[in-house]
Amino acid sequence: MKYADDTPDLFSAKPGTPAAMSVSEFTRILKTLIENSFPIVTVRGEISNLRRQASGHIYFTLKDASSQVPAVLFRNDALLARIAPRDGQQVVVTGSVNLYEPRGTYQIVVRFIEADGTGHLQQEFVRLKEKLAAEGLFDRDRKRPLPPLPRVIGIVTSPTGAALQDFLRILRRRAWGGRVIVLPVRVQGAEAATEITAAIALANSLGLLDLLVIARGGGSIEDLWPFNEERVVRAIHASHIPVISAIGHETDFTLSDFVADIRAETPSGAAELVSSAYLACVKSLERAQDALQQTPRRVVETLTRRLALALAELARHAPQRRIENAWLRLDDLRNRLQSTPLLAVNLLLQRLASARSHLDTAAPDARLREHTRTLASQKDRLHAAFVRHLERASDKLRSLEHHLRSTSIAATLQRGFAIVLDADGSVLCSAKEITPNRALRLRFADGEVNATSGDIRPPER
Repeated sequence: MKYADDTPDLFSAKPGTPAAMSVSEFTRILKTLIENSFPIVTVRGEISNLRRQASGHIYFTLKDASSQVPAVLFRNDALLARIAPRDGQQVVVTGSVNLYEPRGTYQIVVRFIEADGTGHLQQEFVRLKEKLAAEGLFDRDRKRPLPPLPRVIGIVTSPTGAALQDFLRILRRRAWGGRVIVLPVRVQGAEAATEITAAIALANSLGLLDLLVIARGGGSIEDLWPFNEERVVRAIHASHIPVISAIGHETDFTLSDFVADIRAETPSGAAELVSSAYLACVKSLERAQDALQQTPRRVVETLTRRLALALAELARHAPQRRIENAWLRLDDLRNRLQSTPLLAVNLLLQRLASARSHLDTAAPDARLREHTRTLASQKDRLHAAFVRHLERASDKLRSLEHHLRSTSIAATLQRGFAIVLDADGSVLCSAKEITPNRALRLRFADGEVNATSGDIRPPER
C-alpha cells in the first residue's frame, strides 16, 4: 500500500524487521494522510487566544467544552471576512486542515468565518453582570473616594508579572514616598480566584493598608476570567479598604472593574492615580519654599528703598539746606528789585516817545501842554509807587534774613542753650544715653567745655 510515488510502504517490512523512518518522512506521511482525508472541513467553536500579526494574519484557538484546535486566518481571507474575529466569539469556520512540518502540529486554515452566537464565557459574563448589578454591587453611590495621600498600599497581583514591575516603575519614577505591600497570587488558572479572594480578605484583616490595588496584565477572556468570578467580585464589594481595579489593557473589562471604587486602564495608570495627589503636594511645597525664599529678599529690597527715600527727605529738610534755599530766594528777590526800576524807566521812555510822536503828528499846543502835565503827574505817581514797592520789598527781605538768623544753631546757642556731645563728638539726644561717669563735651555759643556725668538720678516729681 502506497500513498504517493515517493511515500514508503509502511507494511513492506518482514515480520521482526520493522522499517525505520526519519522524523521528516513520518511527518510528511501524516501531512499527506491528514490533508488528503480532510480537504474541506466546517467546524463550530469559540475563539480564544486571538493574536493579530503585523502582517495582517490572525491566529487563534477554536475550542469547545473539552477540546481545542489551532487555526489561522490569512490576511487576504481576513479582508474578505464578514465579521472581525474576537476572543469569546462563537463562530463557524470553513477551511482545510494543514500540518506544519517543522513543528509537527496541525491547524485549520480558515477560508470562511461567520458568527454562531455568543461564546459560553461571554454569556456567563453577561449573566453575572446582570445578576450582580440587580443586587446593587455596581451602584455609583456606594463607591468611595480614594485617599488623597495613601501611606501604605497593598497590591494583589503576581509577584513575577509585568503588571507589578510597571506599577513599581511608575511609583519610583515619580519619587512616591509611601510603602507598597505585595500580596502574591496567581492571576490565571483554576486556583487564581481562590487566591485573589483570600488576598483581599487578608489585606482587610491586616489593618495597615490605606488603599488596595488589584492588578494584572492583558490577556484573553479565559486568562482574565478569575476577575469575573462571583466570589472575587463579592470580596471586592465587602472590602472596607478602597479598591482600584487595574486589570488588562484599556479595552479589557472585567466584573472586578465594575465593583471597584475606581478602574484604572492599566497597572501603570493605577500607579499614576495613586501618586498624582502626592506629586501635587510636592509641587505645592516647592512653590511655598520658593515663596519663603523670595519674601525676605523682597522685604529687604522694600526696606532699602524706604530707607533711601527717608535719607533723601531728611537731607532735603536739613537746616543747612533750608538756609541755602533761603539765600537763593533772597538773591532772586534782590535781582528782581534791581531790575524793576530799569523796566519802569524803559516803559516810561517808550510811552514818552510815543506821546512825542503823537504830539508831533497832531501838533496843537494845548494838547501838548495837557499831555506834558499828565506825563509829569504819572511820572510822579510811578516814582512814588516804585519807592513804596522798593521799601516793602526791603522790609520783607530784612524780616526773612532776621528769621533765618534767629532759627540757626548759632542763634539758639546765643539764647543760652547748649549741645551735649560724647567724647567722640556724637550728639546725645536723650537722657537715657548718659551713663554714670561718662566723659561729655558741652558746646556753648562762645566755645566748648569738657565735663563728666556724675551719679545719674531720675528727676523728682
